[in-house]
Amino acid sequence: MSTRTMMGMAVAVLLAGCGPSKEEFAAAQRDAANYKKQLTDEQAKAAALDKKVTDLQAQNDTLTKSTTQLTEEKGALETRSKELEAKSKQYEELASSLKDQIQSGQVEISELKGRMMVKLKDKVVFSSGSTAINKQGLTALDAVAKAFHDLKGKTVVVAGYTDNVPTGSKGRFKDNWDLSTERAVAVVRYLQSKGVDPKMLGAAGFSEYRPLAPNDTAAGRSQNRRIEIALTAADYTPPVVDTPAPAAPPAR
Repeated sequence: MSTRTMMGMAVAVLLAGCGPSKEEFAAAQRDAANYKKQLTDEQAKAAALDKKVTDLQAQNDTLTKSTTQLTEEKGALETRSKELEAKSKQYEELASSLKDQIQSGQVEISELKGRMMVKLKDKVVFSSGSTAINKQGLTALDAVAKAFHDLKGKTVVVAGYTDNVPTGSKGRFKDNWDLSTERAVAVVRYLQSKGVDPKMLGAAGFSEYRPLAPNDTAAGRSQNRRIEIALTAADYTPPVVDTPAPAAPPAR
């Protein structure tokens, strides 16, 4: 073998030992691609987990808000339930106290929108054209005062109403405003004398301008002559209702 041939063989061997073969290089490339894919997959999984955590945190916040809201609503319902229970007890006590008067048709009680109302026909409480409380009225008002005696944080508004029959120029009262107002005040004073807290009491006269029935019959006028006692929340303000202005007196 010649010296040149031996040198060529030696160079080939040296070149073969200096770097990877084609197969090894291809395998390395495949491994790199696999690693890259694995990295991409892991990053995608990490992003998906981050999103899931964010979604769960948002759901948790929503659930927390919902829980808080439900707790508040539950508290409000319990408060309303207690209030309704108290009102129901007051209503039952009042109905029981006024049982005889209710059965005889002298007194009516009702409850609407949280306001309890006791309505008494004027003849049950007063004699015609008078502000002196009669015997029947005293009995009825004693029962009302008993039911209201231990009330706290309430307003009791006594309102007087009349029919449209004039009081007469020679009488004690100038007009139905005077009559309705003085009757309401008389009831308020009596309730106070029976132990109802005067800080809860109020009186109002509405004259003839809020009728329950037409004044063209005796039955209608009888319905319109009444005393109403309203039990309301302490912040109650009587509603303002538009009423017709009284007719001007005839020219003389």
